[in-house]
Amino acid sequence: MKRRSFIKNTAATSSLLSLGGISLSSFTSVDNIKKLTVLHTNDVHSHIDPFPEDDPRNPNQGGASRRAVLIEKIRSEEANVLLLDAGDIFQGTPYFNYYGGELEFKLMSMMQYDLATLGNHDFDNGIDGFYAQLPHAKFDFVSANYDFKNTILDGIVKPYKIINKVGLKIGVFGLGVELEGLVDKKLYKETVYNNPVEVSQSIAKQLKEDEKCDLVICLSHLGFKYKNDPEKICDINLAKQTKNIDLIIGGHSHTFLDKPVIEKNLDGKDVVINQVGCYGINLGRIDFYFSDDNKYANLDKNIIVQ
Repeated sequence: MKRRSFIKNTAATSSLLSLGGISLSSFTSVDNIKKLTVLHTNDVHSHIDPFPEDDPRNPNQGGASRRAVLIEKIRSEEANVLLLDAGDIFQGTPYFNYYGGELEFKLMSMMQYDLATLGNHDFDNGIDGFYAQLPHAKFDFVSANYDFKNTILDGIVKPYKIINKVGLKIGVFGLGVELEGLVDKKLYKETVYNNPVEVSQSIAKQLKEDEKCDLVICLSHLGFKYKNDPEKICDINLAKQTKNIDLIIGGHSHTFLDKPVIEKNLDGKDVVINQVGCYGINLGRIDFYFSDDNKYANLDKNIIVQ
């Protein structure tokens, strides 16, 4: 079987970015094209309800029920949908203070999330508190640079997961921000933070070359970029310093991107980077189209949940 590549949504209203140097007319038939829709959130922070109509910044936006309706609508229109989250599910409203994450996990399970990674605030009830809520999560967690081997999460949070959709292999791995100085050690206990770039080089190579994944996705809770510390590891620097990652879905910095951005990796290949701010206000959507050899990306706007 030939190696499949991907293209993103090619709506006429959006600008087309070619990743493989081949024009869209190279597709002589749509019969050999397979479509995958990736939906994603980050830093929802226990915002179950929409913002009130008189909110000065986000009036009448967000809310779990609205997000669920939007996701269901997209699923009714698309046959192959992935739903992912880039961390900080917990902390931010009284719902978390009272239920400890139970409600968040139950709602995400009802929305049929496929996979998530851990943000620093997901340790706010301690690693034991996170573990206690996992029975309510009907989806998996991945984190490649947090070593949980001496904790209660050992063997539960895996470095990556391979998901099969429409005959395609999608490899998804997670990365978390350094916890020291950000989270009280008594909360994350013996969790060890490893260098995200080194880990990504190894994991992404394994997924792309050994596992023959058609698409490699990183769920990153590192932050988009840091103006005051341009060398600090972030999604932009991760893309520049690694290979084999096709898509970085970010979190942590609460960066509202109007649409995904493109960065070159070590091989000079394009990496798509997206983040949708915080509090469930936006939903990220990226449509990938796979053929045998062609490779494209189209940058479309993220969706406001309202």
